[in-house]
Order: sequence, then structure tokens, then C-alpha cells
Amino acid sequence: MNRSIDLFDGHCDTVLMRYLQGGNFWKNDGHVDLERAGRYRRYAQFFAIWGQPEDFPGRDLRGMALWSIFQEEYNLFRREMADRQDRIRHCRTAAEAEAAFAEGKAAAFLSVEGAELLDCSLERLEEAHTLGVRAVNLTWNHKNALSGTNLEEPEKGLTPQGRAFVEKMGRLGMLVDVSHLSDPGFWDVAELVPGPFFASHSNARQVFSHTRNLTDAQFTAIIDHNGVAGLNLYAQFLGERVDLDTVVSHLEHWLELGGERSIALGGDLDGCSQLPEGFRGVEDWERLWERLLQRNYSEALLRALFFENLMRVVSEVCTM
Repeated sequence: MNRSIDLFDGHCDTVLMRYLQGGNFWKNDGHVDLERAGRYRRYAQFFAIWGQPEDFPGRDLRGMALWSIFQEEYNLFRREMADRQDRIRHCRTAAEAEAAFAEGKAAAFLSVEGAELLDCSLERLEEAHTLGVRAVNLTWNHKNALSGTNLEEPEKGLTPQGRAFVEKMGRLGMLVDVSHLSDPGFWDVAELVPGPFFASHSNARQVFSHTRNLTDAQFTAIIDHNGVAGLNLYAQFLGERVDLDTVVSHLEHWLELGGERSIALGGDLDGCSQLPEGFRGVEDWERLWERLLQRNYSEALLRALFFENLMRVVSEVCTM
């Protein structure tokens, strides 16, 4: 156990996993639980509400019915926050996270992966903000009314509705998440958002060529916006030979581009079927910390990558 490490992860799918499989946030057989996360001095996590029709065979989720999945998963999240209030607090701002840490609690931030869960609606977006959602992936893998994705209609950028959605997020103080978005959609976001945005769980396309990963130009744009990109642990987006050194290779490439203040963690834990060799879950982020120390990276840099960079972005964007 290493209680000297602070950890802020930008994306996990633990809410959906517990929704589908049962169990709780305190202790489960998935990638993320509070018992294992308790090894860190301060722990913050963006918990994504996510789900697509293929996750619910036999259930009719055409039209606007994904909003019902959002509501059901949100209610599960709120129950877990109430049941584990001695361990974790739902936070909306960096100040609320600091207050949670001062009480010895973890900080849970809430995101939505795929705006179709909000019907791609400005009204639903505002309602989600009221409920405490502070980040939204504009798309998952499926195209929607806002944009194409890296998989479906990858040549399509933001629609007029997508542009209005992004502008509304800015007024509400919500983080625009470009992971899964099409390349033209990314550049539309970069044009529309004056301040930070983030790619919560994406890697470097130059290191491993996959459309889910960021080009050097895209990562440089995130740097220019004072945003962050979160290292994704899903083996499919890392490379052919996948171990901790593969993860390090993505990180080091971004450091070569000047990304010291724009790299964060975004493990995609509970949302991926294959992790790097020897990586079991949230408890093993400390193995990456130790590997980087072995490579003579400073603890100051590691604190930035593991915690401070993402918290800075949350502090700047999520102000209400």
C-alpha cells in the first residue's frame, strides 16, 4: 500500500458494471472498488453513466428510451453515494473534492458517455447538470444527432445541434469529452471551446495507429487549450504487445510533445475486457507510478500526471 500517491482517474464504467452484474462500490470483482482505491492518499474518479441497446438484449431502447437507462444508473449511483457516505462523496467542483479529502473521503465526479443517453437534448443536458453531471462524451461508438464518431460516419463533424450542445456545456460549466468523437468533430470542438476540454480515455495514435487514439496535432490542440488527455488502459488501443511499458510509451510520446501539464489518467476500468499484462484494476495504478520512478521521472511530474493536471482542469471548468 502506498498512501503517498494521489489518484484522479478520468473515466471508468463501474456504474454500468454494477447495474448489470449487481454488487456495490465498496467491494466487488470488477476493476474498481473503494476498498482497493483506499490504498491512495486522495482518490478522485469520474464515474461514467453509459449503456447502449446492445447491453440490454430484449429491452426496447429505440427512440428516447436511453434516457430511462440514464435515470436508472443515476439512481444506482446516488444509492451507492448514500450507502458509502463515510467513504465517498459526490462532488461537482474541485472545492467540493477538497472538502471530501479533508474528511478522509474519496471524491466521485459524474459523467455521461454518449449524449444519446441525454437524447442529445439541451433540456436533458441542463437536467443532467442539475443532477451533478460535470462531463459528457459527445458520442460513444455510435453516431448520434450531435456528430459522427471514430467508427460510424468518421468523416462527419458536429451538426448544428452538436454545436449548440457544446456551447450549452460551456455556459453550464461542463467538461466536453472528445474521446470516441470523429476527427472532424474533434476539430469542431477545438474551434468552439475557448478553454480546456479533455479526451478522458484516449492514447497516442503515433504510438499505436487506431482511430480511437489522438493524433499529435489533436494532442497539441489539447495542450494549447490547457486541457488533458487520459491514458487509456484498454489493450486494444495500446499496441500489439501490451504491458506497463507499452502504457509508458504512450505517455513518453506525449511528454516529447510538451504534455507535462496535459497528461492525466483515464483507465477505462470496468469498461474494457483486456488490461495490460499484470494490471488487475485500480490498485495497480501504483505499479505505473513505480515504473516511472524507475525511469527517473520526478515525483513532481508524477503528481501532475496522476492527479494535479485533471484536477486543475476540473477547477477551471466546473465552477458551479
